[in-house]
Amino acid sequence: MIFETAVFYFFAAVLLVAALRVITARNPVHAALYLVLAFFTASAIWLLLRAEFLAITLVVVYVGAVMVLFLFVVMMLDINLERLREGFWSYLPLGATVGILMAFEMALMIGGRYFGFTEVRLKEPAAGYSNTKVLGRLIYTDYAFAFEIAAVILLVAI
Repeated sequence: MIFETAVFYFFAAVLLVAALRVITARNPVHAALYLVLAFFTASAIWLLLRAEFLAITLVVVYVGAVMVLFLFVVMMLDINLERLREGFWSYLPLGATVGILMAFEMALMIGGRYFGFTEVRLKEPAAGYSNTKVLGRLIYTDYAFAFEIAAVILLVAI
């Protein structure tokens, strides 16, 4: 096993534990802090995939803005947790079905490499290659109209 694979499995394990703690933590503030940990480890996985722009965007947007706002709202509100948990058991069959389906899909994608279904190889980028430059070029040329529509929708939302 190469070092990069070991680091990926470490971050994946931390991400899974943090994601499980987000949904099992009884305190909403602790759940939000576990979500911050999940975002940071997902960002580290993006870095392993050589997508630096997406990694820093995840940290800046979600950890820097959304989670601070979420923590502010959670800490300022008086949340009645007993009322929120009343309908939990009625949604459990649907949630378990979706969870089992997602686990099956992840096992198929991870195990598919070993059983010959998929072949995943990362190529080394050429010298001087910048995925941020390529992403910017695509957004402002091929997807310029969609980018402008998204900007107008965000402006209207403000």
